[in-house]
Amino acid sequence: MKTLFLIALRNLEAHRRRSLMLGGAIAAVTALLVFLTCLSAGIKHTMLLSATTVDSGHINVSGFYKITAGQTAPLVTDYLKVQKIVEATLPDLDFVAPRGRGWARLVSDQANLQVGIASVDLSKEPMLPKVLKIKEGRLEDLAKPGSVMLFEAQAKKLKVKAGDALVFSVLTPRGVNNTVDVRVVAVAEDMGLLSSFSVFVPDETLRRLYQMNDSTTGALLVYLKDMGKGERDMDLLRAALTKAGYAVLDHEGKAFWMKLQEFNREDWTGQRLDLTTWEDEISFISWMVGAVDIITYILTLVLLVIIAIGIMNTLWIAIRERTREIGTLRAIGMQRPRVMAMFVIEAFCLSALSTALGALLGVALAAFLDALHLHLPQGAQFFLMSSTLRFDFVAARILGGALVITICTTLISLIPSFKAARMKPVSAMSHIG
Repeated sequence: MKTLFLIALRNLEAHRRRSLMLGGAIAAVTALLVFLTCLSAGIKHTMLLSATTVDSGHINVSGFYKITAGQTAPLVTDYLKVQKIVEATLPDLDFVAPRGRGWARLVSDQANLQVGIASVDLSKEPMLPKVLKIKEGRLEDLAKPGSVMLFEAQAKKLKVKAGDALVFSVLTPRGVNNTVDVRVVAVAEDMGLLSSFSVFVPDETLRRLYQMNDSTTGALLVYLKDMGKGERDMDLLRAALTKAGYAVLDHEGKAFWMKLQEFNREDWTGQRLDLTTWEDEISFISWMVGAVDIITYILTLVLLVIIAIGIMNTLWIAIRERTREIGTLRAIGMQRPRVMAMFVIEAFCLSALSTALGALLGVALAAFLDALHLHLPQGAQFFLMSSTLRFDFVAARILGGALVITICTTLISLIPSFKAARMKPVSAMSHIG
């Protein structure tokens, strides 16, 4: 086997021009595949991180409270008891963030908007300051009572900036109209779909607005160390809450706001808990993540077809040019399997070296562009939920892409190699190239 590897490497050296052309093509395809892999991984990571920080936890323990049969409010009463059950049940829990929820009219001196309200306690949300990019003011000031954080598009529509006053106007769960004066303490960079309808306020402001006590929140956003275990952990949590005596709704893959109107038509009162995953709450993200994967797979397939055609044509030409060489090897006693193995090993060596170089080039290009923090156009920001293009470097996916191309190019070489091995020594030696 060592001899065959030496022969293969010497053949590549002897036909340097052809080797460089084919190796360059394989390296270019590998670099493009690795670059696209890093890009798609970066897009997915950015989308998931943004969505599961701004709008949803990995698992969400929401509450629906009905004072009357026809009026539903997104409330979890005595949420600290529920939180203790969560912390005691999930072995891979990272942290829990209580989030108040509401829907109100936000009024400025010149305009007004219907907005979704999320109340936050920054001391319990370590990821939020890392994801939000503040353009005006200070996010830390959101801890002050009577404050609000807007996104750029919302501030533009309301014609306000950091420091300006606004008024929230809502209908409380008890059917009473209420208003609260707030001041803009920060304006964050837009995050596409996620920032088109949400504003952030401190817990105290939302409780005053909806006239709720300190033991009430809208939902518990549960974050896991491995978000891939969300379905399993949700089942564990459902069993634990049911055992503790809570009324838990059957799982339905819809966002909480879609269920509010449905529950208004149902004849029950009191509190019921609802467990969902991030995929249920922000299903549009799941669709876009799936679309990114499909596009990546299609591009990978196209690249593999291109490189397969190139390798086949090159090897056919190489075998034709080396017909007399093959005949000589067969005449001096080299068996057919070894002739076939020689060409396969030659293709393997060329593809292995080329894919390694291509992978390094792809990673280098992705790292260079990632360091530039390229600004995305407005349309792309809307769907990718980020203002900059990000790349993610997942070693398993990068090595996997390079390995797939190496294996495919080696397997493709079997067909022309088999033909070379079947040549008769006499006919091959008498061939005129």
